[in-house]
Amino acid sequence: MAGSNQGGTDQSTLEDERTQSQTEDASKVTQRDTAVDNAPPKVSEGEAERSTQQSIRDMLNEDGGGSVFVNRDLVEPDTIIDEERIVGRDDQLESVVSFLKPTLQGNRPPNMLLYGPAGTGKSLIIGAVTQQIVDLCKSRGESFGVVDINCQPINTLDQAVYELVQTVAKDVGAEVGVPETGVSTKRKYRRLYELINTHYDSVIFILDEIDLLVGRRANDEPAYSKLLYQLSRASNTNEIEGRVSVAALTNDPKFMEDIDGRAESSFNPRDVYFPDYDANQLREILQNRRDAFRTDALSDDVIPLVAAFAAQSHGDARKAIDLFRGAGDLADERGDDSVEEHHVRESQEEIDKDRSLKLVEGLTTQKKISLYATAAIAHYAKRSGSSVPSPVGFKVYQWVTDELDADQMTRETYVKYIKELSTYGLISTSRKSRGRGGGMYMEFTFTGDPTGIMKRITEDTRLESIAEQEELLRTVVNAQLKDFH
Repeated sequence: MAGSNQGGTDQSTLEDERTQSQTEDASKVTQRDTAVDNAPPKVSEGEAERSTQQSIRDMLNEDGGGSVFVNRDLVEPDTIIDEERIVGRDDQLESVVSFLKPTLQGNRPPNMLLYGPAGTGKSLIIGAVTQQIVDLCKSRGESFGVVDINCQPINTLDQAVYELVQTVAKDVGAEVGVPETGVSTKRKYRRLYELINTHYDSVIFILDEIDLLVGRRANDEPAYSKLLYQLSRASNTNEIEGRVSVAALTNDPKFMEDIDGRAESSFNPRDVYFPDYDANQLREILQNRRDAFRTDALSDDVIPLVAAFAAQSHGDARKAIDLFRGAGDLADERGDDSVEEHHVRESQEEIDKDRSLKLVEGLTTQKKISLYATAAIAHYAKRSGSSVPSPVGFKVYQWVTDELDADQMTRETYVKYIKELSTYGLISTSRKSRGRGGGMYMEFTFTGDPTGIMKRITEDTRLESIAEQEELLRTVVNAQLKDFH
């Protein structure tokens, strides 16, 4: 009896467990089906990529809609602007127009030398006038070519001629027609003249920062002398059939002193001088580009503050426009609705960090050599922040000029150059005494990093070879310091 009941109980238990198991299985199936029904649809890799791209596009569109700018090109320094926006350059504009007007009368215009400090409107004026001549010639069924290059990054005459060929070919939609290397400079000239004769009735060559095209060959006339000679005489020799003019732009007109006599006679330019802008002119320049921003995007103190900062930088309009744009960019980066005084000040702080190095680029060759020699002493001296005695600086300056085969100024001129640099905030100066009977001398201390200044100076192709003499320069510096002390 007992056994029979046990067996019934076991059977009943097995059936209960089987029923529970089936119920659990059914429940799992139901849960799985429900999960599948509620799960998001599977997304293919391509669909995921498209979804990501759309998201990026949405973000870009969202950011762009809140910009303080409506026409950012107006605050790009190299934008060719309408003549009504040109400020404080009436005399220069009138001169350039009068010099180039003969082109429209079927005559050859004179060559020009546009000179003055950086950011004073040289490129702006020549660009505005030549653009008008292009349009007027086109309306008459004629073609006026503007071949504009910047000589700063170009190392040799051969590279300069190739750059001219490339510029013309791009303008007229033709093949360059010559390789960059492997052929003579003469062949590149021939291709240049061929392109000009085929596509232009008249042409102007605009050579910006012409004084920096010196070439690499020592004891020879600079590359810019040869280039000016060839281009300015090309129509006289019938290599160019139309009318030719050459406009050379420079911060340093003294480069003409190194031009070969034949080149000087052939070039024989008409001079146009561009002085610094004053604070009032800078404010007017900025007001004339105010419509780069939304109507309500500028607080009242922005333009006066930008003009004041630029006036401190010797009236450089390019720096004013850069700061104007930079303040707007900063407002955009932070999602601000308007440009305020603090945006201008913060942008100026960023500019100040690299100002000393930018100033170096615009110095004359002799000032660069003087600064390089002085910086080398501070760089190689054993302790950080070492001062540079002027007698030591002049000795190292003499060694550097010998290595570069450059002209050598007097000690008084060297000291004058370095003292001038103190006005830019690169160096502080003080007068020192060598004791009883030892006389007085100047002592120079760098306010920034002399190593960075040395690197920036040797980016100038005229001075790059001195960087290869690092160990010898170190020896010279240490020997001169030892002798002085």
